[in-house]
Amino acid sequence: MRAAVMHAFEEPLSLETVPDPAPESDGVVVEVRATGVCRSDWHGWMGHDPSIALPHVPGHELAGVVVEAGPEVRGFAVGDRVTVPFCCGCGSCDSCRQGETQLCERDLQPGFTMWGSFADYVALPRADLNLVRLPSELGFVEAASLGCRFMTAWAALHVHARVRAGEWVAVHGCGGVGMAAIMIAVAAGAQVAAIDIDERKLAKARGLGAVPCSVEEIRDVTGGGAHVSIDALGSAATCVNSVRCLRRRGRHIQVGLLLADERKVAIPMARVIAHELRVFGVHGMASRHYDALVRAVSAGTVSPGSLVAKTIALDEVGEELASMGRFAQEGVTVVTA
Repeated sequence: MRAAVMHAFEEPLSLETVPDPAPESDGVVVEVRATGVCRSDWHGWMGHDPSIALPHVPGHELAGVVVEAGPEVRGFAVGDRVTVPFCCGCGSCDSCRQGETQLCERDLQPGFTMWGSFADYVALPRADLNLVRLPSELGFVEAASLGCRFMTAWAALHVHARVRAGEWVAVHGCGGVGMAAIMIAVAAGAQVAAIDIDERKLAKARGLGAVPCSVEEIRDVTGGGAHVSIDALGSAATCVNSVRCLRRRGRHIQVGLLLADERKVAIPMARVIAHELRVFGVHGMASRHYDALVRAVSAGTVSPGSLVAKTIALDEVGEELASMGRFAQEGVTVVTA
């Protein structure tokens, strides 16, 4: 099969022919029909993720068709259209037994702890636990755009913050996950304040129903502070700004990865205590929550496919990763061939 192989961090990927994967006894092999290019992939390419061993094939926002299944797989068969969370559970640890597969103590992550979806085929473990069936009306590109960005934003707002109609949501960073958060919040009946330094991204945010503003304007725009605020970028500055813009008993959600020099953040804990703020970390979403998300997409309540800005070929993925260091993306990029 073809695969975009990483032999060194921060170096171009090499499109190579490598052996086809084989399924584990409880796993499947999926033919990749579409796969997103995510900022998490960029972090891995930069060497920020210690779980990656070289040579490596990145990619984790995938959708495709099962082409081979192990003998222990009961719920899926060859020909099934599927996607998968980027955290695959083991099924036996405490977190998995509680249904929180995204917190698995021995999780496997396509594109990080194992070879991923920047390839023609990808092997996925523990299929009955981790795979998500796709309805026929959901195209592969749109399914790939659910990826880690859209489903993480969904988990942030619906599973953790439990956003309510009429509340104000502040979104710090209007990249892929930020745009997803705006769309989801607006669909839930919330009002959204969008914060970014890129005027083009703010224009797109306005088109989704958000009110663009600066950090200094959030309290005035929201009438006293946001009920929910999301750091969708992942930096010390945006994390602190997100916490500080909340009204009393507000909820801060950390979605953007804080890696490299941004790992340690001086969160204003005195404010957290005095205002009884709640702080959530979001590490993806368990497979059991996908049904609500897929139903919302099928019903047209949210449209992740509309966030796809462009599609590219597999041999272009290395250049796309490199450009992410310049924050050049507007919306979601998906590999389709």
